[in-house]
Amino acid sequence: MTQQLPAGDAQLPSAEPALAGVRNFRDVGGLPTVDGRRVRHGRLFRSGHLAHATGDDAAFLTSLGLHTIFDFRNAADHRLEGPDVELPGVRNVNIPLSDPADGTEFWRMVRDGDLEQLRSILADGKAAARMTASYRMIIKDRTAEHSRVLHALAEDSVPALMHCAAGKDRAGLSIAVSLLAVGVERDAIEADYLKSNDPHRRYKVRRSDNAPSGYSPEVMELLSPLFDARAEYLEAAFETIEQTWGGTERYLSDGLGVSPGTRERLRERLLDGSV
Repeated sequence: MTQQLPAGDAQLPSAEPALAGVRNFRDVGGLPTVDGRRVRHGRLFRSGHLAHATGDDAAFLTSLGLHTIFDFRNAADHRLEGPDVELPGVRNVNIPLSDPADGTEFWRMVRDGDLEQLRSILADGKAAARMTASYRMIIKDRTAEHSRVLHALAEDSVPALMHCAAGKDRAGLSIAVSLLAVGVERDAIEADYLKSNDPHRRYKVRRSDNAPSGYSPEVMELLSPLFDARAEYLEAAFETIEQTWGGTERYLSDGLGVSPGTRERLRERLLDGSV
């Protein structure tokens, strides 16, 4: 069963719904900014993919009054999971971002590899290092995509839902960038990011039925860095902003081309009215 938002009252915190076919859904409303404001409820949502949303899930999502769904999955994700369900009156925008565990051969090993193969690509910190490097790369190399998202939010795309496959990495970074742009405290951004580790939110690891070693404890331990939300990953993204642009302000202005006027429109659309 899903729970409906009170009609016409997007300012109220919404009870988190028990969605059957969509994982890692949440409203980021309520997060505090450095100047004492908060993100409005009912403005910005995040989740895993919507390809397996049930009829009840779709009804709940429709009740949110969404303007735009940002889908950060790539073509391989779409082949694996399928397209999002269509919601009436909602614009779907696909902006592919690199998967932190991208690569057909890599994912074949994750699904089908035996223990020795998995050790060779994931053990001794290699899996976590892959994730950290990918977070850094998405921040440095995907400025055009993140600029597009911020300008869309400032113009007309709110309320918005952002998702990738698990709703953890690509959506997590895009949500983080959006929250940085309106001045949300970094500790609050990290706390929201880490909620993706909650058991009911986590992406389900899929291994082939004939995969050697199946879901043995060692296999799951080797895979865990790929499916965890880890503070060190997000910190690597923040460090990349500092190292590349010297701070958030220049990242937004020089890296993403976001003007003071655009940032003010973002704050108007996403934050409550009190300071």
